Amino acid sequence: MTQRWINRPQGANWGEFGDDDQLGRINLLDHQAVLRGAREITAGKSFCLSLPLNLPGGNRLNPRRHAPVLRPTELQGEPYINFATRRNQPDAVDVISDDAVLLWTQYSTQWDSLAHVGQLFDVDDDGEDEIVYYNGYRGGTDVVGPRDYLKDGEPTGRDYTGAAALGIEHMATHGMQGRGVLVDLRHHFGDERKLINYNQLHEVLEADNVTVAQGDILCLHTGLGDRIVEMAGDPDAEVLHNICTALDGRDERLLQWITDVGVVAIVADNYAVEGLPSRPAGSAPHSKLPLHEHCLFKLGIPLGELWYFTELAAWLREHKRSRFMLTAPPLRLPGAVGSPVTPIATV
Repeated sequence: MTQRWINRPQGANWGEFGDDDQLGRINLLDHQAVLRGAREITAGKSFCLSLPLNLPGGNRLNPRRHAPVLRPTELQGEPYINFATRRNQPDAVDVISDDAVLLWTQYSTQWDSLAHVGQLFDVDDDGEDEIVYYNGYRGGTDVVGPRDYLKDGEPTGRDYTGAAALGIEHMATHGMQGRGVLVDLRHHFGDERKLINYNQLHEVLEADNVTVAQGDILCLHTGLGDRIVEMAGDPDAEVLHNICTALDGRDERLLQWITDVGVVAIVADNYAVEGLPSRPAGSAPHSKLPLHEHCLFKLGIPLGELWYFTELAAWLREHKRSRFMLTAPPLRLPGAVGSPVTPIATV
């Protein structure tokens, strides 16, 4: 066990699951949490909670991220789509199709790993800010980028290998399966652009008789997923950034509730769970992503973004329910800081 920090952020839980912990609140997704989710299955009906992975479309929402590029595999210059094997095996009747994909891991329906957002923070209590992530893992040592592969100030030519710690594979091997709890913000606020604070969230919880407990995965239906689908791969970024609800990451009471209630993950069908841009901060320095800071950096709570809840939300409301079994493993891709996901809700 190696404690990687002397000074930890105010309100952080670093070390509470062990000095070498790389799961954070996912540790609370134990066998009892899985059984609680399984007990919500009464109808045997499943809902896919993923957008098609080629949506939103283009790169207007984020210029760094692009739609998947699908192409056939090749052998000696031959594309293996509708490939009749009798070309090189005269007696064969088999036809083979085989493809490959280049994926931007956080383009569409996704998980953020705990290596997705860190902070400049004086983790050594020496007056110097360091690049640091959840539980004191360091940028340049544990989360390594191409710029870190230097010798005598020059790049070494090493390929990028991803996060040596806090990568998405830890979520995959633990198993992202348990009880999901849906909060239907769209039912109460429509498509109005609104930052949801603690008071507004709890008014919705009380109105819909929704209870969120330790070990649950909190799911927020805002309706943005529907609007993305309606735009059919040609998104209007100006519209999408100015409609539907998102959490108010600057609301301290909301952040404290997330700490106290014990959710293991928060997911939404909007772009970032929290509103971007966030409300102006009262002091500097500050995080531009205050809810990401609170969840990923301080508490080890992964975030899911751009999910699709419309059909599930309608079914749950019709049946006066809010809970379901959620199965949502990311790709077991070592070193990745995010991952596409095809979540399934079973009711």
